[in-house]
Amino acid sequence: MPPAADDYHPDLRERWPFVLRLYTVPFLRWAKLRLAALQRELRQNELIQITLCAVLGGAVGMAIFVLRETVIVLHRISFALPANGFLSTGLGVSQIRILFVPVFGGLLIGIFRQLWKRRRKDTIDPIEANALFGGRMSFRDSVRLTFTTLVSNASGASLGMEAGYTQFGSGFYSLIGSALRLRRSDLRVFVTAGAGAAISAAFNAPLAGAFYGFELIQGGYTTRALAQVAVACVCAALVPQALNPREALFAVPAGTPLVPASYYLFALMGVIAAGIAILTMRTVTWTERVLRASRLPEWLRPAAGGLLVSVIALAYPQVLGSGHGAIQFHLDKELPWLLLAALLFAKLLASAVSIGSGFRGGLFSSSLFLGALFGAVFVQVASLLFPPLAAERAAFMLAGMGAVAAGIIGSPLTMVFLVLEGTGDFAVTIGVLLAVIIASTIVRLSFGYSFATWRFHIRGLTIRGAHDIGWVSELKMGRLMRSDPKIVTEDLPLRKLRELYPPGSTKKLYVIDRLGHYCGRIDILEAHSPDIDDAVPGLVAGDLAQDGRLYLLPGDDLRSALRRFEETQSESLPVLASAEDPRPVGYVTEAYALKRYTQELERVRANETGSDLYSLGQTPQP
Repeated sequence: MPPAADDYHPDLRERWPFVLRLYTVPFLRWAKLRLAALQRELRQNELIQITLCAVLGGAVGMAIFVLRETVIVLHRISFALPANGFLSTGLGVSQIRILFVPVFGGLLIGIFRQLWKRRRKDTIDPIEANALFGGRMSFRDSVRLTFTTLVSNASGASLGMEAGYTQFGSGFYSLIGSALRLRRSDLRVFVTAGAGAAISAAFNAPLAGAFYGFELIQGGYTTRALAQVAVACVCAALVPQALNPREALFAVPAGTPLVPASYYLFALMGVIAAGIAILTMRTVTWTERVLRASRLPEWLRPAAGGLLVSVIALAYPQVLGSGHGAIQFHLDKELPWLLLAALLFAKLLASAVSIGSGFRGGLFSSSLFLGALFGAVFVQVASLLFPPLAAERAAFMLAGMGAVAAGIIGSPLTMVFLVLEGTGDFAVTIGVLLAVIIASTIVRLSFGYSFATWRFHIRGLTIRGAHDIGWVSELKMGRLMRSDPKIVTEDLPLRKLRELYPPGSTKKLYVIDRLGHYCGRIDILEAHSPDIDDAVPGLVAGDLAQDGRLYLLPGDDLRSALRRFEETQSESLPVLASAEDPRPVGYVTEAYALKRYTQELERVRANETGSDLYSLGQTPQP
């Protein structure tokens, strides 16, 4: 007689974990193998990477659209703006709210910084990621920075959202690329595509976005990265345009004739714009020093900065926000040049105070507004001497906008293409190109930094751009050293040393004391020198030891090791266990260090050019 159905229940309950493992373990193993295969395919198939960049570009475009619309709504709520009003135009802004909204926003930023201070770690931006970390970024930190940038901008800080946009875009691409275990060079391209896509979506300018990525985030143009970055920028721009169709970025009179003398004035504008760019960057540092000297708690400094911005905004409300809406306002309406000059100084000071006090944001849009104001002042003053120039007012404003922004941001072609895509006027773009080239060249030769690299310099990072130098830092002496140093004790008689190590057996001997600590090194030829034959019976190894303070540590990178070799004029240096435990554990020769540097440099160049340097000129096999 078969057992009752209930008799099976205890057995099934006991067997259920076994049955679950029986089916899930093979599935998980299969999924892991498929993921590994997908990762290999992505690393090897450029077409798949291009397609992925396009899809991710659309996602970034959607995110930027949401963030931009959120900022507009928050501005209208925070400052009681009229419907369809924009904060930076300064029209309809509540005077009462100007007094407390920036201060309250600064207080929030200070509290956030205090809460996150326990991490003791700076957020890695895309330039730093590509220069030092092979494109690796923390998406969580990127979202956090984007959020604080949103709060800063919503509270009226005189900054733009572009820093948050590019941080989010590059962090998102880095997250996906890291999950798929892309190669170092490919991950750097992904970070470039993410940042370029963000700028493209923010300004509806795919060319400007792509060259922003190449100039600032990649550190140079490469054909291997062109397709990925270009499709990311185009797809990112198409999504906001589909959701909310917009005209050109700036509405300016088209086809305005330029007299030949105007181009000489554009060149002069480039010289003055370089001075404005350097002054802006210097003012940020001066503001930080003043606030630090004030001994205010760090978490209160953004609120103090917000108070200063409020005071400035009471007289000049257009300093609030990024300034994007104010650019069109001044293109449409001509104000007295003295008022514009005062507004230019006020905007420069408000932007410097905002960043220097701890608000989060970027100077991209702010530098465009500064340049537009400079161009308006310049053309009005020049037209007092030559009245026909008044008809070219828009062209001079655009030239000033591109020149100042190129000097501050450090991306000349980005600004040229931004004006070209924003206006569609090729004649004006030529004038902008002239001003931009002069301004960016003067800043580079006289100051040596863009705003981003200047901030790295203040933090003590010795990087001048996004060129990949991180691989040098990853080559540590602990990996490069030979671990078989010839070691002798300091009390070893020289006669015994000569017997153990005849000429030609080795080049250097490393001397230790009774505790095993490093005392110095001995050149084997000097140990066998005939000049000391008479003194050999009374000498020990310690008597010949030299350069006891010349050594390397396992954590030293290749750059510092090569610098050490050059300073000491040594052919080899010992590697000690640590500064606290000075036991010799290996040694490195200068020749081997240079060889490894050359090999890694050639590998990086091969990744950039997409070819093996050793295979150049070889005939491909059928």
